[in-house]
Amino acid sequence: MADDESTRAASLLDAQLKAERLFAAIETRGLVAPGEGERAVSDRIRDLADELFGTTRHWHKRIVRSGPNTFAPYRENPPDRVIGADDIVFADFGPIFEEYEADFGRTFVLGDDPVKLRLRDDLPRIFAAGKRYFTDTPDITGERLYAEVERLAAEAGWTLGGWHAGHLVGEFPHEKIDGADTESYILPANDTPLRRTDKAGRRCHWILEIHLVDLERGFGGFYEELLTLG
Repeated sequence: MADDESTRAASLLDAQLKAERLFAAIETRGLVAPGEGERAVSDRIRDLADELFGTTRHWHKRIVRSGPNTFAPYRENPPDRVIGADDIVFADFGPIFEEYEADFGRTFVLGDDPVKLRLRDDLPRIFAAGKRYFTDTPDITGERLYAEVERLAAEAGWTLGGWHAGHLVGEFPHEKIDGADTESYILPANDTPLRRTDKAGRRCHWILEIHLVDLERGFGGFYEELLTLG
């Protein structure tokens, strides 16, 4: 079992490393640019994943959102929008690499709007603080981690934009998770320990996702990656 767990952890980390490389290439190639439609950018990122890694499958819907669309929670499907010259944009992708899932999200700012830049920069900082809290709290539950992320967001002047702050991740297809399965999410109703094993006796691994929104200005930003590894 120890060897299996080591292999599984290494595979999840490798999937995330590939996702990091994919997102670095998005910036290098300037795929997120003014005048481009969100769906067109999403399709180009899909094609880039295939070009770089031979990846053609994604375990959840591909998301590229800009401007007011960044305010919408995951489950909504706002209309396609053309990216503006002074926009904030985020991408959320779940590529599958050799049967292991990655879940990776980053925010891009076009232009020099100071509030959008502050939001972009606060996202990784709040993610890191949430991850430290997880690391320092051995018996942490989904409820406690959500509350801490919510506190960190409010302290920085933002509001959480989603009903949860993360979820289980694993091999594809992982055990189906939905809104009714509170133990699969980092959310207020989950009072079970995040450090536990699944029904097959394997260690649970989690994604921490931070969706921050500015209620006054009507936009948001997004950042996510592995919580339990890396």
